Amino acid sequence: MTYSDKLISYYKTIANDCVLGVSLDCVIFGFHDTRLKVLLLRWKGTDEWCLPGGFICKTESVDDAAGRVLHERTGLNELFLQQFHLFGEANRYDREDTWQRQKMPMPFSGSWPDRTISMGYYALVDYTKVTPTADFLSDVCGWFDVGELPSLLYDHCRIIHVALQTLRLQLNWQPIGLNLMPEKFTIPELQRLYEAVLGRPLDSRNFHKKITGLSILTRLDERRTGKAHKSPYLYQFDLPNYQRALVNGNLIFV
Repeated sequence: MTYSDKLISYYKTIANDCVLGVSLDCVIFGFHDTRLKVLLLRWKGTDEWCLPGGFICKTESVDDAAGRVLHERTGLNELFLQQFHLFGEANRYDREDTWQRQKMPMPFSGSWPDRTISMGYYALVDYTKVTPTADFLSDVCGWFDVGELPSLLYDHCRIIHVALQTLRLQLNWQPIGLNLMPEKFTIPELQRLYEAVLGRPLDSRNFHKKITGLSILTRLDERRTGKAHKSPYLYQFDLPNYQRALVNGNLIFV
C-alpha cells in the first residue's frame, strides 16, 4: 500500500469509525541526564514536529484511546496517565497553513472536521524503558528538552506549556517522582528531577531534610559508583508509605 493509499484509508477511518471533532494530544514526560523531556513526532518529509495523539474511535473511551496512543508511541503499558485540560478554542490553528506546512494532501470533502476539540493528557514514564516509535504519518519519534522545543504544529506549544504548569501544581499530590525516576536513585538525582520540573534550583540540605523526613524513601546498602569525589547511597521509594502520603496529602516538600 502506497503512502497516499494509507492517507486515504486514515481519512476514511476518521470519517467512519471515529468521533468527528474530538481528538486527544498526549504530553509524554521523561527525565534523563538532569533534564525534563517530552516525546515528539516529526511528520514525514518535513521539519515539522507535533505531539503524539489522534482521534477517538467510537468503540473507545477517551482514556482507552490515550492508553492506545501511548502504547503505540512508547511500547509501554499501564503508564501514569492524567487528563489535564480540554483545548476547545474556536480557532486553534490555521487549517490551510497547517496542511501546507505538513506538505500533505488536503483530505477529501467531508472527511475532516471543520473544528476539533482536543483532550489533553500528560503521561509520566521511565525514560530508560521507552522505545520511541513513529507512526505511518511520521518518520521520527524522539525526545526534546522542554526548554528547547522545535517549531511545533497546531497549538501544541501551548498544550505542552499547560501540561508543565499542571505538573508543577500537582507536584505534591501526584506520584511524579515515582513514575519519572528509575527504580534506584540518589537524593541528588531526585533533587535534579524536581528542579527540572519547577525550573528553578532547590537548596540541597533543605531538600534532603524534607524528603527523608517524609518516610517515603528506603536507603539501600548500595552506592552510586563512578563519581569524582563521593559515592552517595542509592534509594528507592517505599511504595506503601508513598501511597499513604499521596492519599493523606503529606507529600509537601518543596
